[in-house]
Amino acid sequence: MTFELALWYEPEPISKEEARDRYRKAQLPEEVSRALAAALPGAVVDGALVSAPDEAGDEVGNAAFTFAREHGLVCYDVRRHLIHNREPLGAYRDVQLHTGDGVVAHDPDLNLVNDVLETLSAQNPFLALVVYGQHFIQVAPGYEVDFKEDGVIRTTSTTDKEQVRRMVLLYLVGDRSFLDAHEWTVRG
Repeated sequence: MTFELALWYEPEPISKEEARDRYRKAQLPEEVSRALAAALPGAVVDGALVSAPDEAGDEVGNAAFTFAREHGLVCYDVRRHLIHNREPLGAYRDVQLHTGDGVVAHDPDLNLVNDVLETLSAQNPFLALVVYGQHFIQVAPGYEVDFKEDGVIRTTSTTDKEQVRRMVLLYLVGDRSFLDAHEWTVRG
């Protein structure tokens, strides 16, 4: 199987459904396409479309997400059906999104994080949002949530996906009210 992405400019955030419908028509100026090819060794870049062998997919995808952020582009991951928009962004410019199936996105938009929450499964066993050296929140299937700040790790769990979504999105916008809304076990 081949890993596929598409990068292009959109003036406003789009849904993953819109991205699925548009990505085959995506275009980039020639100089941006050349810069993209230079930034993605191991990938084949054909205009706005990027492909790579599966074994290089995580590395190429992570570099493409970074390129998209730096150049004001959206990036659509065809296989995972995820769109990385330019906005809306959270409160932390150094936050990184990590998933159990290999996605790493620097400064992810809130909609991407929301969509990734929907992919939690045995094939994607966690979502972590990390501001290295400061704090993180991590979610596993079954909705066990770990939150670390000031050297203290707190753990809670719920069966309610909407509560988890709210915790994660509040975390991303810098709102810690989710801590008071749940019972936490303190570790470390």
